[in-house]
Amino acid sequence: MSPDRLLFLLPLVPLLAAVVAFVAPGWSRRAGLAAATAMPPLALWTAMGVLESGMLSLPLGGWTAPLGIALRADGLSAVMVLAVAVVGFFISLHAAASFPGAGVQTHRERFFWPLWLLLLAGLNALFVSGDVFNLYVCLEITGIAAVSLVATAGSPDAIRAALRYLFVSLSGSLFYLMGVAILYGGTGVLDLVLLVEVVAGDPPAIIACLLMTGGLMMKTALFPMHFWLPPAHSSAPAPVSAALSALVVKGGLYILLRLWFGPFADLVGDGAIQWIGGLGAAAIVWGSWQAIHQPRLKLVVAYSTVAQLGYLFLLFPIAWSAADRTAAFTGGVVLLLSHATAKAAVFLAAGNVLAAVGNDRVPSLCGLSRWLPVSAFAMGLAGVALIGLPPSAGFIGKWLLVVAALEQGQWWWVAVLLLGSVLAAVYIIRLLGPAFVMPDSDQPPNPVSRIAEWTAFALAALSVLLGFVAIWPARLLAASVGSGFSP
Repeated sequence: MSPDRLLFLLPLVPLLAAVVAFVAPGWSRRAGLAAATAMPPLALWTAMGVLESGMLSLPLGGWTAPLGIALRADGLSAVMVLAVAVVGFFISLHAAASFPGAGVQTHRERFFWPLWLLLLAGLNALFVSGDVFNLYVCLEITGIAAVSLVATAGSPDAIRAALRYLFVSLSGSLFYLMGVAILYGGTGVLDLVLLVEVVAGDPPAIIACLLMTGGLMMKTALFPMHFWLPPAHSSAPAPVSAALSALVVKGGLYILLRLWFGPFADLVGDGAIQWIGGLGAAAIVWGSWQAIHQPRLKLVVAYSTVAQLGYLFLLFPIAWSAADRTAAFTGGVVLLLSHATAKAAVFLAAGNVLAAVGNDRVPSLCGLSRWLPVSAFAMGLAGVALIGLPPSAGFIGKWLLVVAALEQGQWWWVAVLLLGSVLAAVYIIRLLGPAFVMPDSDQPPNPVSRIAEWTAFALAALSVLLGFVAIWPARLLAASVGSGFSP
């Protein structure tokens, strides 16, 4: 069967598993692991189809745009689906190992699996949606599942963080939906490919661009609209924190890339591009500074997410004026993959620390290398990628962005990238330093599942090994021709 005919399976498989997990709680773990195991082969099959045939397209019900709904996968879609499949697989393994065994299912596990699978279905559907309205629907599914997963922690802090997250998510969705309505009213088109041909620089289109961009920036937690992210990510269970940081916040960024380098390309000027790059630079500095001063491990990692997202927004000004955008976009995508794997690894390792010692305060990391050597090594490897040291994917991504910026004479973005790496080194060393200090007591902490430790290590190792296969994202991005997106 051709890969385009299998596109519907990407959201359908986790969605069916979510239904099974909801109606049959005793089967929730098996359904979740089965879906998580099936997703990497499906994602790889999609990526191979894109490499061989270019953009994949599946009109649902046989109706083509503008009347019908189409699922599409190009190079950028394939990269994102692969990230969801691989990171989602290891998060699922960690969750299965972290929760109690069958027969002692807790309230948290009862609702984790259906919500987690719904989240995966929403993300996969988002990355293969071909029109701006269905992108909204998928954003809502993903947002509701993510907010509910934060609330499964059950603590007062988690509930407050979830409510704040819900308010921001709904506000961002409202702005985005208003923009979609204005865009449709002015053009009569929702399909991303067709919008490239019909969007003009008239006031309704400009207003739609502003509304949709503002809503997506809220959902992506770009500075200064990041205030909801650290409490939500730090209060949630470890697998949820990993998913939020590695995958969920990438949804808004993905749509922004689609719109700004697609239908809205003629509406965006150099001033707007430099402005969004400036917000990315501010996110790098502010997020790193806050991470350096946080007392808790998960808060350090959460503020690090604010900073690392800033790097991804530097892609906009660096790629915008380039005659050949290949290097800049490859660097941005490699950096995105590096962040997804490394940040998930650190959050899972933080969950192991919390399970072992009962809290995640930085002084509690003393003796981590002795009691939890695999988790300590995972944090170190992931730190290499977050700092951007060779041979990690973080280094390759930053290097490609630096080269692209220097070719255009935009040296100020190079300074921001270097400053961000120095600040990242400070907060990573702050975490790893206590891990190699012997504790005052020889009493071992609570036992932690080996699977939970090795899943964190596997993701951290991936963040480094991806640096050796950075050519593959470049080949996938070259297959974006005809998709309404021009890398």
